[in-house]
Amino acid sequence: MIPAFNEEQSIGHVIDDIPDFVREIVVVNNRSTDNTQQVAENHGATVLYQPQAGYGSACLMGIEYLENKKKQPDIMVFVDGDYSDYPEEMSELIAPIINDGVDMVIGSRALGDKESGSMMPQQIFGNWLATSLIKLFYGARYSDLGPFRAIKFDKLLALGMQDKDYGWTIEMQIKAVKNNLNFAEVPVNYRKRIGTSKVSGTVKGTVMAGYKIITSIFKYL
Repeated sequence: MIPAFNEEQSIGHVIDDIPDFVREIVVVNNRSTDNTQQVAENHGATVLYQPQAGYGSACLMGIEYLENKKKQPDIMVFVDGDYSDYPEEMSELIAPIINDGVDMVIGSRALGDKESGSMMPQQIFGNWLATSLIKLFYGARYSDLGPFRAIKFDKLLALGMQDKDYGWTIEMQIKAVKNNLNFAEVPVNYRKRIGTSKVSGTVKGTVMAGYKIITSIFKYL
């Protein structure tokens, strides 16, 4: 599943690099004002339209769509639409689920190779702070809040995800710990995104994301 807001320049590259074993590619068009929807459809994705702004809102719509399907997925993979992730690394991402029975896997940019400039200093610091606080308060060792992640679909539903905005990734990771899910991290590579980030690329987005991450850590104690 790919949440997407104004990603017409990158979304086709993301879809094209997704391995052939993926049953369905779902793009949630989060009120884009460009041609994201048309490009995604032209590259073979199922496209949903979410008029409510927010990363979490897009993810929740994608989950609802898949939950209502006659044949639900076994594993759900989340990947960003800006082409900063490497979708072709999906085999490595889901390997712990397939081979070791792990419930959730986080693609860790901290453990992989990052292209120079691919993560802003505030992103690196925010990840360090958030993962340090999760370790302190929840006893779980994460190295990243990376968006490229995989989880068994039934386990995802059991988490009862609710956040509609910046707190989505950290909510999932905290609830995974509280629900005793087995989780793992695998190194993933990361490159400069196509276009400008709507979060780390703006002062407002950076402040709001940081606030949401910090408050989410204490919300679930």
